[in-house]
Amino acid sequence: MDFNLSAKASDYLFRLHEFMDSEIFPAESVYHQERLALVAKGTPHVQPPIMESLKASARSRGLWNLFLPDAHDPAHGLSVTDYASLAELTGWSQELAPEAINCAAPDTGNMEVLHDFGTTDQKKMWLDPLLNGEIRSGFAMTEPDVASSDARNIRTSIERQGDDFIINGTKWWTTGAMDPRCKILIVMGKTDPDADPHHQQSMVLVPMDTPGVEIVRTLSIFGYVDQHGHAEINFTNVRVPVANLIGEEGSGFAIAQARLGPGRVHHCMRAIGTAERALSLMVERSMVRSTFGKELARQGVVQEWIARSRIEIDQARLLVLKTAWLIDTSGAKSARKEIAAIKVAVPMMAQEVVDRAIQTFGGAGVSQDSPLAGMYAGVRSLRIADGPDEVHLRDIARLELKDHSLKSK
Repeated sequence: MDFNLSAKASDYLFRLHEFMDSEIFPAESVYHQERLALVAKGTPHVQPPIMESLKASARSRGLWNLFLPDAHDPAHGLSVTDYASLAELTGWSQELAPEAINCAAPDTGNMEVLHDFGTTDQKKMWLDPLLNGEIRSGFAMTEPDVASSDARNIRTSIERQGDDFIINGTKWWTTGAMDPRCKILIVMGKTDPDADPHHQQSMVLVPMDTPGVEIVRTLSIFGYVDQHGHAEINFTNVRVPVANLIGEEGSGFAIAQARLGPGRVHHCMRAIGTAERALSLMVERSMVRSTFGKELARQGVVQEWIARSRIEIDQARLLVLKTAWLIDTSGAKSARKEIAAIKVAVPMMAQEVVDRAIQTFGGAGVSQDSPLAGMYAGVRSLRIADGPDEVHLRDIARLELKDHSLKSK
């Protein structure tokens, strides 16, 4: 396995480091002040103005759409392994950096779906403005009334009537849909309930302003209300043309799996970046706070927290890089076990590291005076997003048992 960065990726990483240090980190306090003002006005989901200036700067530096792999854009794209290190760096500032370089979820996954499965008209209408950072999008799959970790449970119906589809159902945790810039949803529902379980679902494009699309509420995470929001949405007799179908009828499950594979590498590497920042904050705090006559950094228990955090972060990073390398060399299907493994291992690791940092900070760690409480909310929710730990553990066990059975024959 070769985890060395290509010359192109090394150049991007150097430029991204410079961008983070000179613009992203200094902008964090501005962003939060602007958000507070917008919340006070009753517009918590309006984008703080600083973001557009960061996006313009990133684009001028050539730091734009870096998530698109070589297979999508040979002239500009990177391998999944190459992009992993860039994603980790953006994880140091989860609220600002990914969007500033147009590499924020769920837009990244939606853009990949449109690139791989969209028609020429769909790409012109929706992919191009997404690639240009002019609009945002949402991915509507999870539902409140069923265990959506098993996508076969989805109840939202997509019925064909002539040249149209009629959509009825309720979705929630549709990330990004509260943002006024969100103009398009990718909705997953059942087009053929009588087909085999993996060919019942399809994906269709639904513009946010389509009659019958009703935003019910935004969902908070541990009390935090994200700028882009996580919406609960009702679809009542929503009519869209059959031309809005992505791929073929019955291909929704397969498209969802294709979307989630590389995306989990992105999520996990950003979580590693978050853990690295938490460790950095823990170390800094331990060197300036004293208790019982000596700095926290000289207390044995804190030293153990620091040491264990370094070991666990490095272990997790190596597993993610192995997974990225397998995707690059053999495809996401061949890396299915490893993709499931990182989705379990990395959020658990990041949660533990952030928790240690909070403990080191004491009361400040759970207050608005440090970013740690927000970090914890983010990494803890990642253990549910894109499938809970238990589903991935089940998949890993099944694949391991299958491999063992084949070897025994």
